Amino acid sequence: MKRTIYFLRHAKSSWETNVEDLQRPLNSRGKKNALLLSNFAEKQLKRPDYVAISAAVRTRQTAEYFVAAFNVPASNVVHDRALYDFSGESVMRFIKALDAKHKIVMLVGHNHAFTALVNMLGSKNIDHVPTCGMSIIDFECDNWQNITRGLTRETIFPRDFK
Repeated sequence: MKRTIYFLRHAKSSWETNVEDLQRPLNSRGKKNALLLSNFAEKQLKRPDYVAISAAVRTRQTAEYFVAAFNVPASNVVHDRALYDFSGESVMRFIKALDAKHKIVMLVGHNHAFTALVNMLGSKNIDHVPTCGMSIIDFECDNWQNITRGLTRETIFPRDFK
């Protein structure tokens, strides 16, 4: 059975405010890129049936654009501290614990975790997932617990629109 993950790294965040890392908001470029890419994704991709978002402000703000564009019901959106991860270990545990009923999952999180995971799980080597970059990987497995290497179907990066 085919399953898909949209790995979405948060858009560009602001360093202008003196707040702790979890509280950093998007900057104006981040907001523009999130709007641009979410509109593109809504036209080109199937709607995710489940969206999981890191606890950070910048990931929540990024996800809002995509959740709205895809019209994902609020009941299918979760915020999880496990996705506030930079190594990928916690995100991988999260993936393996996903309910089998979810076929297309969007994860909104951080680097270096996402670059490591898309290289570990996908078929295409990506040097660096940029801010607001999305990597889409398809898997053949009956449940998330048994996930193995998949096929990197597409990457959507802001630089593709410049």
